[in-house]
Amino acid sequence: MIKDDFNALLKSIARRFLPAGIRQAIRLFINIIGDWKNILYLARLRMRMESKKSGTIMHCLDYKVRINDGPNYYILYKDIFLKHIYHFEAQRRDPLILDCGSNIGMSILYFKRIYPQSRIIGFEPDPAIFPYLQENISINNLNKVELIRAAICGQKGVLTFSSDSKYGSCLTGSKPSDIQEVWMEYNVPCVRLREYLAEPVDFLKMNIEGAEWEALADAKERLSQVREMVIEYHHLPGLQRTLHNILGLLHEMGFEYLINDFDSETNSEVKSPFYLGRDSRYYLLIYAKHR
Repeated sequence: MIKDDFNALLKSIARRFLPAGIRQAIRLFINIIGDWKNILYLARLRMRMESKKSGTIMHCLDYKVRINDGPNYYILYKDIFLKHIYHFEAQRRDPLILDCGSNIGMSILYFKRIYPQSRIIGFEPDPAIFPYLQENISINNLNKVELIRAAICGQKGVLTFSSDSKYGSCLTGSKPSDIQEVWMEYNVPCVRLREYLAEPVDFLKMNIEGAEWEALADAKERLSQVREMVIEYHHLPGLQRTLHNILGLLHEMGFEYLINDFDSETNSEVKSPFYLGRDSRYYLLIYAKHR
């Protein structure tokens, strides 16, 4: 409180005695210093995580996180906890959140940090990653979290699932054509998004590696149950281009939306000068809110 009062006093003095141009220059300088501090912090963290082995326990704020890959943890921490890509303003203390594509659980930890009473259903189909997800929920004593080892898609049943056991994965029919390395293949259960939209959902997070259009189209008439959502759209070599379909569906179902491209570290191919070819791969975040 004392610090806040002192800062308010400094701002009042600056407004009274400093010309507007000088005040603007000071604000710009402070912002630049803050940006450089963040850049240096992230650079140090990225270098430190490059050597971390699978199974290492990391301390993430007041959480413990068992990681499956150092660089994967770095990107998740940066995007989710520092960039706040999944932040939303809940209208109740116990929002219902669907986390489609939970990976090791970083997004669930974030949701529980901002809304401790939230009810979360997390979906992760990868048999190699699911144990990490389970442990990270368990060791942090999180309640009201249901984990389902299944893929969200446009049909129910069992499909072939390919994975690098870190962060790259895809279902049958959505495997990028430029994947050359040998991925593990599993038969995984699939569930339909529409089955979990029988009641109002405060936030839907979707990162399902190229299956987003099929899942959303199948759930079309129930999307009105969702108040806010963030969808990760995947533009990958060999996959059908569905961005226009997704945006058209959101508009038709009464959503306002905006599109974000992460940053150039997470999403390097969005840097200018722009190029689009058969081998281009990039990711977009679609934030949508029901009108």
